[in-house]
Amino acid sequence: MSSTVQGHCDPAFAAVREVFEQHFADGRELGAAVAVYAGDRKVVDLWGGVADHRTGRAWTADTPCFGFSCTKAVTAAAALLLAERGAYEVDGPVTAWWPEFGEHGKDGATAAHLLSHQVGLPAFDRPVSAEEAADPKALADLLAAQKPEWTPGEAHGYHALTYGWLAGEIVRRLSGRTVGAFAKEEFTGGLDMWIGAPDDVIGRAAKMTAKGRVSGAADGPKTAAGDVLKRIAAAYADPRSPMNRALNNPHPGKGGYNNPVVLRAGWPSAGVLATASGFAGFYRDLVAGRILRPDTLREAMRRRVSGPDRTLIVDSSFGLGFMRPSQTYFVPKRARETAFGHTGAGGSIGLGDPDAGLALAYLPNRMGEQASGDLRAFRLTEAAYASLG
Repeated sequence: MSSTVQGHCDPAFAAVREVFEQHFADGRELGAAVAVYAGDRKVVDLWGGVADHRTGRAWTADTPCFGFSCTKAVTAAAALLLAERGAYEVDGPVTAWWPEFGEHGKDGATAAHLLSHQVGLPAFDRPVSAEEAADPKALADLLAAQKPEWTPGEAHGYHALTYGWLAGEIVRRLSGRTVGAFAKEEFTGGLDMWIGAPDDVIGRAAKMTAKGRVSGAADGPKTAAGDVLKRIAAAYADPRSPMNRALNNPHPGKGGYNNPVVLRAGWPSAGVLATASGFAGFYRDLVAGRILRPDTLREAMRRRVSGPDRTLIVDSSFGLGFMRPSQTYFVPKRARETAFGHTGAGGSIGLGDPDAGLALAYLPNRMGEQASGDLRAFRLTEAAYASLG
């Protein structure tokens, strides 16, 4: 078994450590971290491996890692907190606070449509650079002027990157702050997580890589999860697919998602840098009612859409910004009605479960082959639930 893993693990959650160590022993990881809270008690805080494959720099306790679309859960929480404070109506028209958005038949769109991937703007209709994407107002203006691909509310399709400048515009217009600034000032200030990171944090962050990339479907076609991940991977690789168009524009530019331009900008769809401990702390606080009221969270968890996803090909399910268990958000059977959170491209996951009192985050820097969901994350989540007894 690999000795690269460091950190703390409560004996009752030894199964999580065993799975994590096995991933390293099997060559599935380069560097990674996983953290679990049971209530307010941190029962798992593990890390290991290499943070930078070019230099061999080791992963340490304070190494932040890019979480891709795990960011969306933070953006959703920020938007929902403003709704809870009465700044807007979730099921009210977007045009009440964003008049320009009503162009091209989008006047019937609601904030709930923005938050649940129903608004019909899953991709930009022209190429957008990383430098342009650093200006949230400019990207929101592009989307407001764009024709939807379906009538808002009539279908859902994962708004992989556009989501951040749609749901994020709720925060920018109604608070006067970016999502990153709002979250840091309102509820993540004490956590090691940033959407729009300072240079010192970027300097010690893990470097994302596809080097030695492992398939998320490594267990082969015998598992249903493996088959789903293969279908997602095939769609992602097809340049003509809606998924490819949605996930690759804006392009992060030189260095991919290690590009400091992207990391400083803090894209509200895919921009979070965090330690696993910090990100699990965000879910801990959500589950405990310290960010949103319990009734607000329960309403946000309610499935607004479920079924075939126009972008992701397979079935997906969303509440208000949060993923719910589906083919794109794998959780153990006992969590299928109670878990919420979000995955990130390449394998990362954040999860909360109010009924189980569980919060979990997993952040790897060796990317899997799929756009959403990963069997490494599933195995760790499965071990965490099994440890609850």
